[in-house]
Amino acid sequence: MVVLSKEEFARAEKETLWSPQLEKDACGVGFVTSIEGIPSHKILEEGRTMLERMAHRGACACDNDSGDGAGVLTAIPDDFYRSELLREEKLELPPFGQYATGLLFLDSETYKQAKEAFSDLAKACGLRVLGWRKLQTFSESIGSEARKTEPCIRQVFVGAEYAEDKERFEREVYMLRKQAVVQMAKQSVDCYVCSLSTSTIIYKGQFTPNQLYKYYKDLTNPDFKSHIALVHSRFSTNTFPSWSRAQPNRMVAHNGEINTLRGNINFMRAREGVMKSSKYGDNLSKLYPVVEDGLTDSGCFDNVLEFLVRAGGRSLPEAAMTMVPEAWEKDDEMIPEKRSFYRWASMCMEPWDGPALLAFSDGRYVGAILDRNGLRPARYYLTEDNHLYLSSEVGVVDLPVESVVRKVTIVKTSC
Repeated sequence: MVVLSKEEFARAEKETLWSPQLEKDACGVGFVTSIEGIPSHKILEEGRTMLERMAHRGACACDNDSGDGAGVLTAIPDDFYRSELLREEKLELPPFGQYATGLLFLDSETYKQAKEAFSDLAKACGLRVLGWRKLQTFSESIGSEARKTEPCIRQVFVGAEYAEDKERFEREVYMLRKQAVVQMAKQSVDCYVCSLSTSTIIYKGQFTPNQLYKYYKDLTNPDFKSHIALVHSRFSTNTFPSWSRAQPNRMVAHNGEINTLRGNINFMRAREGVMKSSKYGDNLSKLYPVVEDGLTDSGCFDNVLEFLVRAGGRSLPEAAMTMVPEAWEKDDEMIPEKRSFYRWASMCMEPWDGPALLAFSDGRYVGAILDRNGLRPARYYLTEDNHLYLSSEVGVVDLPVESVVRKVTIVKTSC
């Protein structure tokens, strides 16, 4: 594994045969969730166990201590952030659901400029930055290669006077996230938005699985509670690792590859000329390009899934099934309602074919889906306390046999 700086990335793309559009991964994916939506720190700890037991599915550099990437997606721990901001910044947050938050990877030399630019973009979207939080991180816990490109990490909190109008607020939060990518790149300001959401938060970086929870102090605080912990251990088969390429992405954690990627991107770009939205109206074009430049196949998939949910108004399961349909055409045993859905979806979008396992969450839903090739492993256990454990393999969390009420291997379908 080779770790490159931003300048080396640009030179490699220009002067070598490497192309970021051809990047693929082979990774470890899993999640723990309380089906009843009961948050606890135990779920976060079980997510840690799951991630660290998939260390063999990740990769590391020649220093044997810089990973390809690892991360976790959780629900926003409202009580925890509320108390931390009150203690650290004397900042009082609005009610839960009326603010959005996320981690930003910034350049240490230009982070003040990035914060100002982000605040200006928020104002343009009718939002305001409530405050910034400096996370406590431990650089000594990661490898020397990863430290060379370690970003300046800040957590942003965003609100609006109209935040009680949840649909409008989330619509503008998504607009801000997309505008931050396009406009800040034009200003040559480094800013990667890990996520920006009213319901979920992502902690990730260029780590091995064993380093994630050691690096971010938040994750080991017993007051940090969530009903979801979606984890990912990255093994880049023909890619360069970087902090931003670590997963989960904003909604998806992915194991495998998208082998129809070039066609999927081209079709999505072609649709931009004819798409309309009752939500965004004439502002829809500000969300373009839907698929941002320089992403891996996982990142491209995540962009489109996020677009279908945020701009298209689809539920997350509906959007996932639209992009990754089953082999439905000749399945005589499929119920008529599902066949009809897939027939309709096929007129909206071509399949994103793998082989791939995709785990996804937006805070309301958490699930996983295999593409119709069905060539990536995925199993889940349901326990008597209504906790669901899904992973690329078994044995990642110790469960008493008597507590397991259901065990299922996913085969070309979603759960």
